[in-house]
Amino acid sequence: MQGTSGQFAIRVRDLVVGFRRHVVIDHLALDVRRGEILGLVGASGGGKSVLMRTIIGLIPRQGGEIEVMGSPINHDRATRSAAGRWGILFQQGALFSSLTVRQNIQFPLRENLVLSEGLMDEIATAKLEMVGLKPEDGDKFPSELSGGMTKRVALARALALDPAIVFLDEPTSGLDPIAAGDFDALIKTLQKTLGLTVFMVTHDLASLNTVCDRVAALADGKIVAIGPMHELLQSEHPWVRAYFHGKRSQMLQPRAS
Repeated sequence: MQGTSGQFAIRVRDLVVGFRRHVVIDHLALDVRRGEILGLVGASGGGKSVLMRTIIGLIPRQGGEIEVMGSPINHDRATRSAAGRWGILFQQGALFSSLTVRQNIQFPLRENLVLSEGLMDEIATAKLEMVGLKPEDGDKFPSELSGGMTKRVALARALALDPAIVFLDEPTSGLDPIAAGDFDALIKTLQKTLGLTVFMVTHDLASLNTVCDRVAALADGKIVAIGPMHELLQSEHPWVRAYFHGKRSQMLQPRAS
């Protein structure tokens, strides 16, 4: 991808990903702009998480090119170096059960930097406060946290290295509507405050409608529609129409600009 414009945080071209003979991602192309919240939607098992994990180098690809913040993503040292520029919130938080909240947040710091214990404690406290938690929550273990707190701790860990991009995999799954709404508001606030680019895999219609600047629809291994919500609501693609005009999507109304 020669001459990549600086306006894009992520660029994907002609991406192919499969498992044995089953092709999941089929010559897919996608651009994510710097500073936007992009929501990725698709059918269950349709490849949303596979695409995200391929972009960050966790799943090998069979073909195509990926570029994140101007760096090509391959299975090499350059990719590991580029990984310091993104943070990841996996489904269900994926916290280490044997570590305290503070130690979970400090984990990326220990893996990537050489810092004093005192400084790591200060950073962990700052990240806890950033996501709306108290410093004393750092002494708790994951088993002592509610679902909403678990997601906030996982987000604090994703922000530990002050990344330019945050990848969120189903961030509101398992949360009640109030907690999910609070988490959406937190993401929007952090994105504006920190200037983050957010790549959010979700099936949450409310999140797509209230948080995302653009939405990309994944079907048949390709991005079949992308744009602001009001554009996706006008899409004629059969899967997109079924998803956004089904019985559970009556609350969707295009956001006021």
